[in-house]
Amino acid sequence: MTNRPVLVLASASPRRVALLNQLGIAPDLLLPADVDETPGRAELPRRLARRLARAKAEVAAHRVPLQDYPGREVLVLAADTVVAVGRRILPKAETFADAEACIALLSGRTHRVFTGLALATPSGLREKLVETRLRFKRLSSQEMADYLASGEWQGKAGGYAIQGFAGAFVASVSGSYSSVVGLPLHETASLLEAARYPVRARWLDGALA
Repeated sequence: MTNRPVLVLASASPRRVALLNQLGIAPDLLLPADVDETPGRAELPRRLARRLARAKAEVAAHRVPLQDYPGREVLVLAADTVVAVGRRILPKAETFADAEACIALLSGRTHRVFTGLALATPSGLREKLVETRLRFKRLSSQEMADYLASGEWQGKAGGYAIQGFAGAFVASVSGSYSSVVGLPLHETASLLEAARYPVRARWLDGALA
């Protein structure tokens, strides 16, 4: 569809691109938004996920080269995922100590993953928040040591990626699996369709062929 809206993804995450591909969608432009992800004082996890998704969408929307898409509507999709145990927000693990603390805290416990979605459109911002509950098995010292030695935790919220080695630690999931990976598919499709982006039509057209 030549007149379909332009879709900009405010991220360079290969995981989010791959998840959009599952919807038959290839973003027209990847435009990562650099925002300060530091939680505010006493900020709750769900509020942080919403705030960061909104901020990313707004920052990216201001950077879109509109001259490259004359006469076309532009949609900017952003997401942010926050891992929390109770009210405690777990960091993106950047050091071994970060990862060790996160995995020790998650072991044998239930935690929540919040993904905020924001879609900037010419008529305003559309938003959704998705909550998924997960429970980790109780990890042995050897399991923790082996996982930490893998280095897979680097840059991951909560020190793990469910689609990686740590997926074997997840005893139960209640909610959206794809949200934990980085982009809840059902809610993303719903947001795009509400903004008149032809998700289902692109499946039928073989958009990625």
